[in-house]
Amino acid sequence: MTQISSGESKSGKQTESTQKTPDRGVDEKSKLEMKMAKIKHKIAVISGKGGVGKSTVTVNLAMAFATHGYVNSVGILDADITGPCVPKILGIKGQKLQTGTQGISPAVGPLGIRVVSMDFLLPNDETPVIWRGPLKMKAIQQFLSDITWGDLDFLFIDLPPGTGDEPLSIMQLLPDMDGVVIVTIPSEVSQIVVKKAVTFARRMNVPVIGIIENMSGFVCPKCGEKVDIFSAGGGEKIAEDLNIPFLGKIPIDPDICKDSDKGSPFIIEHPKSQASKVFMKFVGKVEEFLEKKAKLEKALTANVKEKEVKK
Repeated sequence: MTQISSGESKSGKQTESTQKTPDRGVDEKSKLEMKMAKIKHKIAVISGKGGVGKSTVTVNLAMAFATHGYVNSVGILDADITGPCVPKILGIKGQKLQTGTQGISPAVGPLGIRVVSMDFLLPNDETPVIWRGPLKMKAIQQFLSDITWGDLDFLFIDLPPGTGDEPLSIMQLLPDMDGVVIVTIPSEVSQIVVKKAVTFARRMNVPVIGIIENMSGFVCPKCGEKVDIFSAGGGEKIAEDLNIPFLGKIPIDPDICKDSDKGSPFIIEHPKSQASKVFMKFVGKVEEFLEKKAKLEKALTANVKEKEVKK
């Protein structure tokens, strides 16, 4: 794996220090395809804007799958190169990627979740990653091709907000991606940028699994009354307007923030909470989407073969 240092030289020019291992005749594309072939399903989590809780949703969605029969078979790629935070939320900040006989291994979090993040490569929290597009794409490519992910049922990819370098790189490097989950909040501004995220996914020919509305109302723990901190129903409405599945609403729960700050996955700490129950429902809905997708692809393949026979 090429070791890449973050930052710029004193002259202001971007720097990149490399220490390459022998290629052994295998090109980068072949390496990537070989590693990714061991992962059954690849799902990206995106948002049109920042501040919607996308990384928190990614981590807890992955944890929900791990508790739903996929223990030791789930991975998270923190593809936010300049603002990685998945290790902090999972409580594994400070770990390092290990090099062994099988190559570079991911860090391991709760329930055996395998994690790769730029955070593991930075010397401290104050170190910025001052990179332009080409370096970001190279780093993501190496996270996919040089890391020994092993056999996984699911790889969740936490992408930075918007439709810039990292999302574009992932879509191009993983043409067989199963789909994207879009996270929004019930505000009009967030709904506007959701449309951009949907258009982006469609132009890249990546299916949209559905929309998740985060921070959807606060239920008073004393009286049980629901208060809509933001406007209500925005995520569901935009999903209906765009003819996209609506996966559900995650209510505001102060414990989600507290657990993320202390590095304890929320659904593990509070499995009986309303928000945790919503995350568990997401598992079934994503599985249902994947089953329908597999049946459709099988039918299309059979149709193509039938036409070839008739020729």
